[in-house]
Amino acid sequence: MDRIVFNVLVSLMSPPFTSTASDSILSIRPETVDDIDAVTQMTTAAFLDHPYSRQTEAAIIFGLRASGALAVSLVAELSGGIVGHIAFSPIRLSGEASNWFGLGPVAVIPSLQRIGIGSALIHAGLATLRFRNAGGCVLVGDLGYYRRFGFVQAQGLVLPGVPSEYFLALPFAIGPIVGEVSFHPAFDNDAPAAG
Repeated sequence: MDRIVFNVLVSLMSPPFTSTASDSILSIRPETVDDIDAVTQMTTAAFLDHPYSRQTEAAIIFGLRASGALAVSLVAELSGGIVGHIAFSPIRLSGEASNWFGLGPVAVIPSLQRIGIGSALIHAGLATLRFRNAGGCVLVGDLGYYRRFGFVQAQGLVLPGVPSEYFLALPFAIGPIVGEVSFHPAFDNDAPAAG
């Protein structure tokens, strides 16, 4: 599954894309070493003016990558350029390793936001986790947006310091899951990535 490339016809997305030319096909694929600088620059730009960002998202990705905790790292490529990225990393439940993952950060260059690239990355990433028999996925975000992917408020799971209405879960397996969630220490980074 790691080498599967997800192709999405950009013309099926919302405007401004209307072309069906081959260079207008959005490819979603695993990140390579050659993508790292572009991912850092794109992620920094994507969160630069975001009202809820501390501008540490690129540093989080760097920290996950450097510690080998970047379990799934996908890029969206359009016309030969990186236009989006999504990261998934293992989480701990009540201090123990689990087969659950945290989603984030997910980023799309500002000029191409709100046309479906982020959604395509999320769908591809969740499909990858399911293929790997993950137990589920958690994130901090807006239920109004993430509900479309199957996320619900995380019943039985707690993320200290985060209001329950913003802590969301998507179980892949049947059965209750209970515990205190902790993300990788890279999420505690307060310094923006150099780049």
